[in-house]
Amino acid sequence: MTRNRLPNGQRVISERFISTGFISKGFFSKIFSSLLLALLVTATANATQIQIYGAWHCGNDACTWGTVRNMTDFDTKNHWMIDRGDGVPSVNLVVLSFVDPVKLLNQTNDAQTVNGIPIGMNSQVVSYFTSKNIRVMLAIGGITFVTNWDNALASNPTQLGLNAAAAAKNLGVGIEIDYEENTSPNLSGLQAFINAYRSQLPYDATGANPAARLTIDVGAGDRFLIPIDQMATSQWLTTSNPVLDYANALVPSRQPNSASAAESNWLEHVDGKPNFAPPIPPLAPAKFTGSLYITDSNKPIAECTNFSSSLEDSTGSFVQTVAPAGAGTSSGMLGFMFWAAECPSTRNVCTTPPNSCQAGVGTGAKTFSIPIPMPQLRQQ
Repeated sequence: MTRNRLPNGQRVISERFISTGFISKGFFSKIFSSLLLALLVTATANATQIQIYGAWHCGNDACTWGTVRNMTDFDTKNHWMIDRGDGVPSVNLVVLSFVDPVKLLNQTNDAQTVNGIPIGMNSQVVSYFTSKNIRVMLAIGGITFVTNWDNALASNPTQLGLNAAAAAKNLGVGIEIDYEENTSPNLSGLQAFINAYRSQLPYDATGANPAARLTIDVGAGDRFLIPIDQMATSQWLTTSNPVLDYANALVPSRQPNSASAAESNWLEHVDGKPNFAPPIPPLAPAKFTGSLYITDSNKPIAECTNFSSSLEDSTGSFVQTVAPAGAGTSSGMLGFMFWAAECPSTRNVCTTPPNSCQAGVGTGAKTFSIPIPMPQLRQQ
């Protein structure tokens, strides 16, 4: 046995101390428990408050928003978002998805669109959330509209940016750039779009003006949307001269099968890719969120319905503590985004009763003490 490796005299003295009461047999157990508790307290003390805890919202028609919603029905389907069970919202951000960039550029008016915005993304839906201190944004693009992003940027990116700013002001919302051209994005056009938007709504670190919030989506890690990721990280998301407020690291093609799989994607942004040509520099943890699915199959998943078995639970420590690796000074990512509320696909279960997400996303909001409304975001 291991104790026999001790010198005999030392073993005898140790046993005498225990047998005579100088050291009780529970002493070492108490020491171990105290050390473990100290470690847990230290980890909690070093955790940075999650500031963004939001969900993309696809409406009831797979992200089309092509009809004006009955708000009683809308509340029935989405009440979990504004009430996690104790009267407090489950999220502090909702991103209505998606706006067609070509229709926005052309200020289209048709059966499903008014001035380029889907008719379902109206002031009533925005107010449903903002009246509960939940910030609202509109996502332009998505995977369906990659070609339309290309066409709009090739046609008149400046006007597109001006139209986006006008829509943001009109509805009191922010704008998310979801341009998922993986190999040859029009970066000069995207720069012109951003310049035009910022000419109307300058960067606002305080977050006081909702319409000034302009964000971008990047890949789950640094190996998807590489040109956009490189440009965003090096030019638009720096802590010294920020142009965009933050990035969302999108969900991968399927839900990660473990916490480490999700975290390894997010860590690529923190570390950067110096071996790429051109290299992708490190991104400050305070400049991006990580994303998880809350529906991706024909049955409810834990991220929606069971927090204790969810990835938001198992990755929570990483999200709150990951240290900067060359950009920024504070530890911890901005938080989580969830794909996606209500019915993002005709193939997947919706996040509506009886499969709403109070017990997953909502419990997470309570566990992480998510601030409502969203506070001023960390800049470093």
